[in-house]
Amino acid sequence: MTDSIKNKIEKLAAGYIFTADEFEETAKSPTTVSKILNGFVAEGVLRKLSKGRFYKPKIGKFGELPPDDYEVVKDLLTARGKLIGYITGYTAFNELGLTTQVPFALQIGTFDEKKGIQRGAYKITFIKQRNTITKDNIPLLKLLDCLRFFKIIPDAMPDVSCRRLLYLLSQLDDNQKNKLKKFVLKYTPQAIALLGAMLETLNPQEDTTALFKMLNPMTCYKLGISNTVLSNQKKWYLK
Repeated sequence: MTDSIKNKIEKLAAGYIFTADEFEETAKSPTTVSKILNGFVAEGVLRKLSKGRFYKPKIGKFGELPPDDYEVVKDLLTARGKLIGYITGYTAFNELGLTTQVPFALQIGTFDEKKGIQRGAYKITFIKQRNTITKDNIPLLKLLDCLRFFKIIPDAMPDVSCRRLLYLLSQLDDNQKNKLKKFVLKYTPQAIALLGAMLETLNPQEDTTALFKMLNPMTCYKLGISNTVLSNQKKWYLK
């Protein structure tokens, strides 16, 4: 059985995270398979992410690499074949060029409220997403999440982050921008104000009426962006 499992593991990609359930031998003898896998960990053939989760180490130019964020949480993103979550937060900051930090704290956007969990070195938390999560929507939701969590983007000055977000928004077509304006209405007032100000900066003719109506004129949002980068902040209660 050991040789059979070893042969199957050799065919797996480095960094691919798997459990004992992926081996047909587990149905016959789960305890034996568990012992074999843990034995491979002891030998250095495998690494253990957390209880019951294993992967072959991936070696890069400068040494061993951690598994991809997706691999760490992939089982939390779908249920019965349906998409229920997406990776966001610090990972999205990195993907969108807002920070160079490699996260060990992972955030998942999901419609259902969930408690955070720990997997090895990774702390996984869940962020409430009130919009429908689809493959097409996820890039837009990640962008809105960056507006929502603008103040906690690590190792970045507000003006630099703002310029980057303005560039990302400028690459969207009208249909995508209209979706953003719809989705953001289920976000925080800060995200609504920031999106409105940015869209209006990119195109003074952009219809942002629905966004502006959602804001309370008695509340201001301190983001530290200079007026040279975002000149209409006063209108949108930003400072």
